[in-house]
Amino acid sequence: MRFRPCIDIHNGKVKQIVGGSLSAGTETAKENYVSEHDASWFAKFYAQDGLSGGHIIMLNSVSSPEYGPTRDAALHALRQSPGMFQAGGGITPYNADEFLDAGATHVIVTSYVFQDGVFNERHLQKMTAAVGREHLVLDLSCRKSGSEYYIVTDHWSRFTDVELNETTLRELSGSCSEFLVHAVDAEGLRRGPELALVDLLCEAPIPAVYAGGVSGFEDLENLRERGKGRVDVTIGSALDLFGGNMPYREVLARI
Repeated sequence: MRFRPCIDIHNGKVKQIVGGSLSAGTETAKENYVSEHDASWFAKFYAQDGLSGGHIIMLNSVSSPEYGPTRDAALHALRQSPGMFQAGGGITPYNADEFLDAGATHVIVTSYVFQDGVFNERHLQKMTAAVGREHLVLDLSCRKSGSEYYIVTDHWSRFTDVELNETTLRELSGSCSEFLVHAVDAEGLRRGPELALVDLLCEAPIPAVYAGGVSGFEDLENLRERGKGRVDVTIGSALDLFGGNMPYREVLARI
């Protein structure tokens, strides 16, 4: 299990927000923490510790006025630490090269592939053709409907008709190199990870990164055990860098 750093950018600033609270119409969100440091500072900070494979996520809608500052911050951060981070948020085949050329190792995609609540296979093929399977990460962030998990899009507010299960993971794995999965209902709440989702992800045929709900070091041990060491983890609001109770250096020492 590896620790994967995250740099979430909203309205040009690095933030930790409560999952599912982001409004596409007003570009507002319930904030857990707003950093005084910019995205480039975090990119250099993590890179100095050799933490590759983290993700820089642009949280603003592409159509919003705030997307410009957020995009600029992401590109600057990528250029500060080329070859260290993935980039996601509003990525399509038509703008992906901009982020790869700036230094992103992969682009992360959700809404372009799961559009209007359904899986668009043609869009996935376009995305893979544009960047190559080896540079594509599919964000399969999900919420429960009944007892099952379903992939969600549009700032995690819209359920798709795609259930996240072993069949889905197996079928999609042929078109990308990695999965990023936020447990949306746990994201930003520090109430513990959704271990049933971790059980599912450890069966994925390609690497998977879990995010959502980590609140302490006991959670890390549970993730290691339930993920069989195969599922990597992102820690956001619980990390002391974002006002939480888990010292960053101790996280590195334990993982």
